[in-house]
Amino acid sequence: MKRLLLLIAALVFLPLPAAAGTVKVAEIHGAVSPASAAYFLRALDEAQRAKAALLVLKLDTPGGLDSAMREMIQGILASPVPVATWVAPAGARAASAGTYLLYASHVAAMAPGTNLGAATPVAIGIGGEGAKPGADKSEDGKGRAPPGGAMEKKAVHDAAAYLRSLAQLRGRNAEWAERAVREAESLSAEEALKLKVIDFVAADLPELLQKAEGRKVKLAAGEATLSLAGAAVVAVERNWKERLLAAVADPNIALILMMLGVYGLLFEFYTPGFGVAGIVGAICLLLALYALAMLPINATGALLIVLGVALMTTEAFVPSFGAFGIGGIVAFVAGSLMLIDADVPGLQISLAFIVPLAAASAVVLGGVGAFALRSRRRPVVAGVEAMVGGTAVALEDCVREGWVQAFGERWKARSAAPLKSGARARIVAVDGLTLVVEPEDKGEQP
Repeated sequence: MKRLLLLIAALVFLPLPAAAGTVKVAEIHGAVSPASAAYFLRALDEAQRAKAALLVLKLDTPGGLDSAMREMIQGILASPVPVATWVAPAGARAASAGTYLLYASHVAAMAPGTNLGAATPVAIGIGGEGAKPGADKSEDGKGRAPPGGAMEKKAVHDAAAYLRSLAQLRGRNAEWAERAVREAESLSAEEALKLKVIDFVAADLPELLQKAEGRKVKLAAGEATLSLAGAAVVAVERNWKERLLAAVADPNIALILMMLGVYGLLFEFYTPGFGVAGIVGAICLLLALYALAMLPINATGALLIVLGVALMTTEAFVPSFGAFGIGGIVAFVAGSLMLIDADVPGLQISLAFIVPLAAASAVVLGGVGAFALRSRRRPVVAGVEAMVGGTAVALEDCVREGWVQAFGERWKARSAAPLKSGARARIVAVDGLTLVVEPEDKGEQP
């Protein structure tokens, strides 16, 4: 018994082994947008609060907005938790903004069959030619900016300096970083490893953690050594707000929401009822405005869309032999193409999406107009106008004036011809509260 008590006491007071750390995993698939930036920064904050040993960003992106990318990079540079960006799975890419994120991370890895590069900044605005891959970005021999404009040259120089500074900070290939910006070069995973653009190639997450084990990384607070053996892997899922934000931030979805909002409000204005259409329309319109506020919107494109909807609506209620309708469709298509003020992959409105939407809009508005015209031709069923042509029955003998019954009510009536009690008469006019009638049978009255 004594031995048993001693054994229990030894087990109670025996120091427990230190718990292994955790590795947080966040995943971004698609364009780098304000929605993905908000998700990544929350994952970074969650990793910091959990004192995670590492945050792995599993990345597959064609690029994205410069503002969202820089927000994410600022978070990485200030993070007390090391960040490993891993381009995966096979077939994924870290193009444009993804290349900057890869360079900024403490650990850069790629899966076999992936690629990175093409980091030349694209033109912002309508008609911009952007930086042409492979073009000479230096000034010509006469000290003038090359064709394409000084703004494009400034954007390229700024992007090249930014990526070069990240390369120098992480000890990666700065020369190739400039070529990725100035000449839009791309590399496969194996080529990136040979040129020291990334730290290693990892086919899966366990291999990534194994190869990252023991690596020394430079954090904002100083140098740290990665200790990942036995760490628990925890995925950081998107919350409902981030899912909603990611869904509505798609320009195509935002355009649909905007059209649904406009249609809902129009339907509510023209056919007042229970308010369901108005409520749904207002919600859709507010969601669309919230989404468009996060995107680089061209004011001209937005105004053209509003003009197009107004013209198509006018055609529905004021027929103009198709002039308003055709003009509205042209304005709507042109405005949709110009709506997003940036040539960013993943943040564009597809022409194959715009044309059917414009056609559907024209059909819907045309249908509304047809119903409006049909209702205009229908006979009046209420009011004074509905009484004209109706039948009245004389309640007494009427020489010039008397009382008749019409539509279940007793009316004073005036008739040019005499009416006998019980005779039927037709209402030809309504004069105030007096009916003007004439006998249905102008011959002998019963």
